Amino acid sequence: MDFSFDERTEQLRRELLEFMDTHVYPVEAEHHAPAGERHWCRPPVVARLQAVARDRGLWNLFLPHSEHGAGLTNLQYAPLAEIMGRSPALAPEVFNCSAPDTGNMEVLAQFGTPEQQEEWLRPLLAAEIRSAFCMTEPDVASSDARNIQLSIRRDGGDYVLDGRKWWSTGAMAPECKIFIVMGVTDPDAEPYRQQSMVLVPRDAPGVTVVRPLTVLGYDDAEHGGHAEVRFDGVRVPAGNILLGEGDGFRIAQERLGPGRIHHCMRAIGMAERALELTCRRAVSRVAFGKAVAQQGVVQDWIAEARIRIEQARLLVLKAAWLMDTVGNKGARVEISAIKVAVPEVASRVIDRAIQVHGGGGVSGDFPLARLAASARALHLVDGPDEVHKATIARRELAPYLPPS
Repeated sequence: MDFSFDERTEQLRRELLEFMDTHVYPVEAEHHAPAGERHWCRPPVVARLQAVARDRGLWNLFLPHSEHGAGLTNLQYAPLAEIMGRSPALAPEVFNCSAPDTGNMEVLAQFGTPEQQEEWLRPLLAAEIRSAFCMTEPDVASSDARNIQLSIRRDGGDYVLDGRKWWSTGAMAPECKIFIVMGVTDPDAEPYRQQSMVLVPRDAPGVTVVRPLTVLGYDDAEHGGHAEVRFDGVRVPAGNILLGEGDGFRIAQERLGPGRIHHCMRAIGMAERALELTCRRAVSRVAFGKAVAQQGVVQDWIAEARIRIEQARLLVLKAAWLMDTVGNKGARVEISAIKVAVPEVASRVIDRAIQVHGGGGVSGDFPLARLAASARALHLVDGPDEVHKATIARRELAPYLPPS
């Protein structure tokens, strides 16, 4: 495994780092400022920076499909996503590399028909609209896809949807025009062939965006919030199905693999930002007669943070390399491993950074409180830690179990 960056990756890294210093960090406060009546709309600063990023070719870097995106491998994209993760609420949006649109674009690029791609993928690639992914449900443990209850019933030339979803990121934004909805088309099929995915326009009759949800008090309005959505007899053409009936679980697995590693790539950047802020704060403050940076416990935290970040980054790069060489399925256990390890590292490093900042750490004057909320949520996003640990444990135990 050679994790050195090729010439193209190095060039993109330099361009992204310069862009972050010049354009992103200086406007973070503006981006988070209350927007009044336009609270759920994409902040004007985003559109302004998107135009600059697009002109510079820093656009859709996440898509490995060269006909739609930059054509980068996962290994090439990893250090770029890490840079974006240093400002996770703003930077991914600026480069059109933010969830859930990234995962939805990947689904449409891989499984969408030419008609579906023209209607929905093209405007998503251009950041003209937003989208939401509706899989999680409020009444069941949705980490087990077999629990999904939303009904997708065939009726002549249409599908009819009934049920509830929540944590539909982006659904509060007026720019959100399309939902990818996972539900049950055949409850009598074998467990992982019961589910299908269909495309549902946000303005379809019977779609109700019930309420926004908050993440540890943050509404994440700057990237469209998270919503509870109700589907009451929603009717869409049968041609809105993705791939075919019974293919929903397969599509979900294909979508969630890249989504999980992208979250982890960005979380490394979050941890790096927190460590940088820790060091700046520690050398600039004096407590009990000496700089905070001279306190032994703080030095221990800083050293531990560097060690843990480097370990996590190497594990992410290995998973990315495996996805590129043996595919998402072949890298499944490694993806589960980073999905557990990286949020834990990010959470710990950010928590120590907050401690070093004292009262400032939990305020809005620094980005640490937002980073902490994001890192904590990653222990649940795209499958809770415990589910991923079970995947890892099954592989470890397999050689020791008697043949079935």
